[in-house]
Amino acid sequence: MSKTPPPEPKDGYPMRVNKYLAKQGIATRRGADELITKKRVLLNGRIAVLGDKVTPTDRVEMVGTLSSKRYFYFAYNKPVGVITHSPQLGEKDIKQSVAHGKDMANVFPVGRLDKDSSGLIILTNDGRVTDRLLSPEYDHEKEYRVRTLDPLRESFKKSMEAGVNIEGYLTAPCKVRKTGPQSFNITLTEGKKHQIRRMVAAMHNTVTELERVRILNIRLEDLKPGAWRPITGDELATFLAQIGMK
Repeated sequence: MSKTPPPEPKDGYPMRVNKYLAKQGIATRRGADELITKKRVLLNGRIAVLGDKVTPTDRVEMVGTLSSKRYFYFAYNKPVGVITHSPQLGEKDIKQSVAHGKDMANVFPVGRLDKDSSGLIILTNDGRVTDRLLSPEYDHEKEYRVRTLDPLRESFKKSMEAGVNIEGYLTAPCKVRKTGPQSFNITLTEGKKHQIRRMVAAMHNTVTELERVRILNIRLEDLKPGAWRPITGDELATFLAQIGMK
């Protein structure tokens, strides 16, 4: 019987045991539910049940050993017009686009980009990445290249970096670098729906092109639209360390 020590006390407790196991890198939340259903999880010495909650002082243990699984990680350049997932009639999503590739059968996109945006999406079969990368508890940098319909105002950079009110929500501070009269790069640590487009609209302008070029240390670089490459070696080790999985 292997023991999983509880983490240091943090905000968010008490949390459901499936979320706890996901944060510890034991399984995805769905996988954790399966382990609980199979009576493979003990909470303070008793068999855990679905819906149980964990506090920082609780003892969580796994019964038996978990089967090993080979994980794959890819950087994918989503073209404009491709849906991240859940395509409607006549649309094509990422899984359909990469299904013919080696080791791509069971991968899924982590996060999303809207249909009219392009750029970097991480594909993996490792569900642990989802909670670690997308949770609002963590500040993970994502960088975008943006082009606008009209020239940027003098106050644009300062106003964007300070936070923009989008329909009653004040965005978190960000980094903006102007790259031309009608273009800029922006680095965010949050990801509200259509956030950049809404921020630019609040500045009385319109986004005409939006491309994600970086997630943490993973960069798009010269990857062509619709193409993908494996994330391995030091690049993968750094990425996993930055999301707390190493």
